[in-house]
Parts: sequence; C-alpha cells; structure tokens
Amino acid sequence: MTSLPPTIAPAEETRLRPLPWRRMLWVTWRHHRVALGGAVVFLGVLAVWLWTTGLLVHQAFAAAAACRPVGSANCSNLAIDFESTNSFLKGGFVLQPIPALIGAFIGPVVLAREFENGTFRYAWTQAFGRWRWALAKLVLLGVAVAGLAAAFGMLLSWYYQPYVAAQDAPNLAGASPFSAGLFDLRGPAFIGWTLGAFAAGVLAGMLIRRVVPAIVATLATYTALALLTANVLREHYLTPLLARNLHIPSSAWIVSEWWTKGGNYVFGSRIQLGLLPQLCPSAFTAGPGAGVETSGLMTPTRCLMQHGYVEWAKYQPISRFWTFQWIEGGWLLVLSALLVAATVWLVRRRAM
Repeated sequence: MTSLPPTIAPAEETRLRPLPWRRMLWVTWRHHRVALGGAVVFLGVLAVWLWTTGLLVHQAFAAAAACRPVGSANCSNLAIDFESTNSFLKGGFVLQPIPALIGAFIGPVVLAREFENGTFRYAWTQAFGRWRWALAKLVLLGVAVAGLAAAFGMLLSWYYQPYVAAQDAPNLAGASPFSAGLFDLRGPAFIGWTLGAFAAGVLAGMLIRRVVPAIVATLATYTALALLTANVLREHYLTPLLARNLHIPSSAWIVSEWWTKGGNYVFGSRIQLGLLPQLCPSAFTAGPGAGVETSGLMTPTRCLMQHGYVEWAKYQPISRFWTFQWIEGGWLLVLSALLVAATVWLVRRRAM
C-alpha cells in the first residue's frame, strides 16, 4: 500500500506579509514628484515676488505712519505712495485662486491618472493592498500640501500686515482682515482651503476617472463653496454684537445696518436721500435726478439723527478674528478628512 505525502492545511499555508507603510513614502514621491515640484516652483517664484514687493509696501507704510503732522502735504504724499504701492494686490482677490490651484492640480491626479492609464490594475494587486495604497498616498500628499500652504500663508500674513495695521492710522486707508479677499489668505483658513481643494480633487478624480474633467469639477466646487462661505456662513460663526449709532471700531466687520424711528424699522443701510431736503433744508437741496446737493457742513447721518432716526448695526469685533480663523480652518479640515475617507471607501468597494 503506497503512502501519500501529507497535505498542507489551508491555515498552515504561508501568507504574504503586507509591506510596511514606510515603503509608500518613496512610491508616492516617485509618482507625484512632478506635481509637487511644480507646486514648489510656482509658489517659490510667487514668494520671491511677494517678498520683494512686500518690502516696498512695509517701507512705504512705516514712512506714512510715522509722518507728522498728519494733515501736511508731505504726509498726504506719503499716504498716496503707500496706497499706490502694488495696489492691485491690496484687496487680496488676485491671490484668491492660489489654494484652489494647489489642490486642484495635485488632488485629481492621484486617482484619475491611474484610471486613465489603466495602471490601477497593477498597483491595486500588489501586496500593499488597494485601500492602504490609497490611504498612504492621500495622507502623505495631504501633509505635503498642508506644509506648502502653511509656509506660503505665513508669507501672505506678513505681506498684508501693513494694510491691516493701516486701519488704526488716522491718515491711511487700510483693509479689514475680515474682508472677503483677505480673510481666507491668512492662517488656518488658508491651510484649510488648500486641503479642502486637494481632498475635493481626489474625490472628483475617483468619481470622474479623468484628469482634466476632475480638475474642472474641483475648481467649480471650490468656487461655489468659497462664495457660500464668504457671503452666508462666515458671519454666523459667532453671534454678532449690536451697536447703536455705529459706536464701533473702524476695524470691525459690519454684518448689517439699518435705521429705525420710534422703535420701528424705517429703511436699510442705504440712506434715503429724498428725506434730507425735507428734514434739513438749510443743509441739503434736491439735485438733478434723485441726487442731493450739500450746501453746508452737516452730514446725512447727523441730519437723520437730529430728527429721531437711529442707526443700528450688527458687527463682529476684530478681537474675534483668530477665533473665526480657527473655526473656518477646523471645519475645512473635518470636511477634507471626510472627503478623503469617502475616497478610500470607494477605492475599497470598486471592482477591478
């Protein structure tokens, strides 16, 4: 009777040990070094330009702020020099696309390029595993994107500091740090918006599976969310304070204004010019069309207050600026984490 060789039970079979997470650092760099390098070069060139022009802005602000007497011709000329130095960047709107561009040109490539080229069929069958492969890449790239955003955000904060400080100078026109063009270019908000664009791009690449359409979808989503936040969400992070007759600092963010008389609402922030000639005929006369001509030193606000009108405003004080920054950066970080988690979940469930 012949004996058969012993069989190996399935439980005793040798299993492949998963590759260590550290191996993905080299793989991620090899796959995305062009995109990361391009982002570094782009931000580096922009940083050199902002640094050189920022030095001029700081010098002009220092000269204008120190000038005395304030109303002299020399001080007026220095104030004009400060406000005209690189003035097209003063509002910050020119630099608004930077977070979207960083995230949109790195995020969609992570998965969409794999689908377009068909290389996911090879990458996802390796010992590392598809979901670990996706998670490792997204975390490593997310950390790199956050680092770039943090470094560049510090430069932007330094650049815009003179415009923010000019709010307190009697002879200079500054820019409120709460303004829609500047708020999300500084601090945690800038990092959050960059990470949000990156995470949205990754998810768009997973869903659309083509690089260019995913980039377009990312930019469109970013723009819609940024407009919604600036016009609707941000002012409600904390309950605004209420002020009567606008006894508030000039640096505060006025959320809304209105006028009342006898405790009743009369009209909104726009002064009804047609009332002025009736209430103060010695100071205002009806002009051509619906305009009003001034014949004295009285202001429209003063005229209305003398006749029982009260101006009200809801505002956010400047002391809440960094609180708002952390609130916005925090919910954007949570949103980015949710988008990345959704992407990894889709990678796990997708059939080969």
